[in-house]
Amino acid sequence: MTEPEAIVSQADSSADALNEPRRLTETGVAARVAEITERTILPLGFRLVRVRLNGNNGGTVQIMAERPDGTMTVEDCELISKTLSPVLDVDDPIGKAYHLEVSSPGIDRPLVRVSDFQRWAGHEAKIEMTLIVAGRRRFRGILLGAEGNKARIRRIDAGPGEATDVELKVDEMSEAHLILTDALVTESLRRAKAASKALAAQLEAQEAAELESDDSSDPESPSKQPHRQPKTR
Repeated sequence: MTEPEAIVSQADSSADALNEPRRLTETGVAARVAEITERTILPLGFRLVRVRLNGNNGGTVQIMAERPDGTMTVEDCELISKTLSPVLDVDDPIGKAYHLEVSSPGIDRPLVRVSDFQRWAGHEAKIEMTLIVAGRRRFRGILLGAEGNKARIRRIDAGPGEATDVELKVDEMSEAHLILTDALVTESLRRAKAASKALAAQLEAQEAAELESDDSSDPESPSKQPHRQPKTR
């Protein structure tokens, strides 16, 4: 098993992955939309990544979501949109007309959970802090993983006399996202392929189990036919 496949498999098998809390969250109206979205999509097996409000098309509410293994299909987006839209209409957190847009986080995705910083270790990220750390608020470098509530990063923007490796509290970040690179694109495609194979194998196993269950419940099935003693004269 390759490293990316192992990571995907780990994410799939974790019972807590779906409920892992976000550390980077929204404020104001976007926070209200996020709260409604999370409680609506969680029972469907999805977790929220980010909510963004913008003025595009007369007002757009963008919902970024994913499955715990990081995958997100067009059908998944349609399911969330169909389920979430009437809930938002009832609660009406926006107070005006808007367009609902549901999507995957994308390759240069936001990093909002501690596991995101671990999962994407080895790739370049850009981070903005709410507080000044080591004399600055903005950092750019290679993710080295996470420990506790701290992400480790090897800076590529360190100035003379500044530390290269730093630890940043995820709870004190205002924004964090991956930087689009060739290596990230290659890795993302590899992980998506591994997740797709795992899902196909899971569906195949489920279908086989259902067929076996149907056969065992069929009264005409040989396994269910009563045993008859041979007649003797």
